[in-house]
Amino acid sequence: MTLIDVFTTGGTIDKVYFDALSEFHVGPTTLSDILAENNVYAQHRVTQLMRKDSLELTAEDRAAIYDAVMASEAEHILITHGTDTMVETGKKLAGIKNKTIVLTGSLQPARIKNSDAAFNVGFAFAAVQTLPHGVYVAMNGQIFDPAITRKDREAGRFVENP
Repeated sequence: MTLIDVFTTGGTIDKVYFDALSEFHVGPTTLSDILAENNVYAQHRVTQLMRKDSLELTAEDRAAIYDAVMASEAEHILITHGTDTMVETGKKLAGIKNKTIVLTGSLQPARIKNSDAAFNVGFAFAAVQTLPHGVYVAMNGQIFDPAITRKDREAGRFVENP
């Protein structure tokens, strides 16, 4: 059975409501819970690399993500990431050979009832097992090439650049 290495970096998918300040903060990853609740039995390993909003990711953070992917013996890599700079990280990973790398996240925290998190994770989990080697963004039922993609904040979705 093929191992899927799952790296979590934070982002909206892992945000929790922090009542004392009436705002959201990145908390512990929800990935293991999402996979268990949705009966995912494919062999996988979840590693939390960081707990950051993607707007706070630095060049050093992206280098750490790159290094973790390069160090993994797995051919299939799934990365959960904040949506604001997911494309930027995808571009950083573009030179990695012989791996299928899929980035996903959510527009609503996984802990919120109507979140897109579980669907996006499931969709990305299937994509990482079926796509050819390369780097992809899997969001809301679509697969994107980070080199020609951007987040359309007004529409609340990802689109290809014109």
